[in-house]
Amino acid sequence: MKLKNALVIGASGGIGAELIKQLYASSEFEHVHGVSRQSLLSEQEGIAYHQVDSSDEKQIMQVCEQLKQHGNFSLVVCCVGALHGSQNEVDLHPEKRLEDISAEQLLSYFKTNSIAPMLWLKHLLPLVKADDKAQIVLLTARVASIADNRLGGWYGYRASKAALNMLIKTAQVEYQRRAKNVELISYHPGTVDTELSKPFQGNVAQDKLFTSEFTVRKLLSHLTSLDLEAAPHYIDWDNKTIAW
Repeated sequence: MKLKNALVIGASGGIGAELIKQLYASSEFEHVHGVSRQSLLSEQEGIAYHQVDSSDEKQIMQVCEQLKQHGNFSLVVCCVGALHGSQNEVDLHPEKRLEDISAEQLLSYFKTNSIAPMLWLKHLLPLVKADDKAQIVLLTARVASIADNRLGGWYGYRASKAALNMLIKTAQVEYQRRAKNVELISYHPGTVDTELSKPFQGNVAQDKLFTSEFTVRKLLSHLTSLDLEAAPHYIDWDNKTIAW
C-alpha cells in the first residue's frame, strides 16, 4: 500500500495534538507533520514538527516550500482559530450585545479565524495537487451557518467563521479548475473539551461535551465517505450536513 503524507496546522491544541496521535497510529501515513506557533519536539520517527506563526504569510510560504521535499500530501487539517483569550495583542471576549463590539476585536477575530486559514489554502496548492485524491479540512463551527443563526450574539466569532466558510466555497471553485483531486471540508467538531470551549461548557449537556479523541475519530471516519464531486462539504461531528 502506498503510504501518504499528512499535515496538521495548529498541532499544539487539543484537537491538533490528538490528530497527530491518531494519524500516526493509523499507519496510513509515511510522514505526519505538525505546524504550531509553539516549538514542539517529536519523540517518534515519522512525526515532524515545524514552528510557524500562521498570521505571518512569509512563514507559511516558507514551510510549504520545505514540505515539498516530502512529496504530495493527501490530508491537511487546519485547526487554527480563536474564540477567547489574547490574539493579535487583543483580548477576545464573545460579544453578547451590540455595545460589546469593537473594531479591534472584530479585526482580531477575522485575522485568526478567516485570514490565517485562507493563507494556508493559498500556499497548500502545490502540496496537494496530484493524481490521487487529497482532502483539506478546516475547522469551523455550526454558529458560522448564516441560515441557522437563531440565537445571535458572538458577532466576531460567528462572522469570521462564516467568512471562512465563504472563502472555502470560493476556493473550491478555483481548486476544481487547478486541482480537481482536492476536496475541501468545513468541519464542525461539536463542543470539545479543550481550552477554546472551557469558559462556555456550563450550558453544554454532558453527552454533547466531547473528548478530543472522540471528535478526531469521528472526523477521520467521515472523511472516508465523502464524495469529491459534491465538495465543498460543511458537516458536523455526526457527518450531518449543515446549511451554509
